[in-house]
Amino acid sequence: MEQVKTEEGLREALRAVIDPEIGMNVVELGLIRDVEIGPDRGHVVMIMTTPFCPYAPALLEQSRRTSQEYLELPTTIEMGLEMWDPTMMEDGAADDWGLF
Repeated sequence: MEQVKTEEGLREALRAVIDPEIGMNVVELGLIRDVEIGPDRGHVVMIMTTPFCPYAPALLEQSRRTSQEYLELPTTIEMGLEMWDPTMMEDGAADDWGLF
């Protein structure tokens, strides 16, 4: 029986993508802003913690590849224009940083 692919499952898979500068995963950081799972493709909207993130190309590609492997569908990734701020982080994730 084919396993149904869910947004929750995709977000879990994306926890493997770590921002090397910060040492936290893209889900904890709140960088995954939108996920669309269609019958024949996936699409992820992701932002960076800073517009000048030197790791942006690598993080975007790793997130796209990880999403595609989980979904088993061609997947596109879009860099969103939303500005990141620490309130986007998962509850408790900012505690490690001492931000709040």
